[in-house]
Amino acid sequence: MPENRVAVVIEDEADIRQLLSDVLASAGFEVHAASSGLEGIELVREHRPVVTTLDVSMPGIDGFETAKRVRAISSTYIVMLTARSEEIDALQGLEAGADDYVTKPFRPRELRARIEAMLRRPRVHSAAPSEAAATGAEPAAAAPVAANAETTSDDGAWLEHRGLRVHPAMRIVSRDGDDVDLTRSEFDILAELLAARGRVVGKTDLALMLRGDSYGSDYVSDADARAIEVHMANLRRKLGETPANPRWIETVRGVGYRLTR
Repeated sequence: MPENRVAVVIEDEADIRQLLSDVLASAGFEVHAASSGLEGIELVREHRPVVTTLDVSMPGIDGFETAKRVRAISSTYIVMLTARSEEIDALQGLEAGADDYVTKPFRPRELRARIEAMLRRPRVHSAAPSEAAATGAEPAAAAPVAANAETTSDDGAWLEHRGLRVHPAMRIVSRDGDDVDLTRSEFDILAELLAARGRVVGKTDLALMLRGDSYGSDYVSDADARAIEVHMANLRRKLGETPANPRWIETVRGVGYRLTR
């Protein structure tokens, strides 16, 4: 668990804002709450939370735009909350940079379980833009590697495939020597595929991996499976490949994904 137990709640409804604050406080977080996107962005900038909950429907800038602005300045875990029944809202939230989503009305136990699962996943190695500027930190440079080297390791060292390098412990990704900036979910999916060494990894397996053990159920909804597809589309876009012409990741229709052969 991270030492920085700070959370920001961005929610325009006072009752839900208080409930979220109470849930996070009971989990040991120092909570700062905002009723609008702009106010929430400033709280994120000031307090550098490890987790931020964010409502989709808010006055002023909505949750999608707020998520984009938060992601531009912070590597906080973003959990999007939506009261709408349309699946597209949650998917748009993931595309905007959210790590997970919860549909209202939500169960406090479910929210805590999802947050605890995310916190067990290490923070990304590189700082967000504003954090890097504030600290003077620079991303670690990857060592040179042959373009077609394909080696994997189970001891926390580099995982490699056709010039794509992933270091699970340091949370670093490089493509042909250039750093790639991924969200936590995108990183974990990519690392899982490389660790599988060419075996097919199903969408259900990826959804359960992102969720973690504390959720207490093996059930994966259609929305969860679709969320994996969105993460994969974003991952491929950042890597610079397409399903029709994959260099690194193949789609196994109706099942999941595997490394190219």
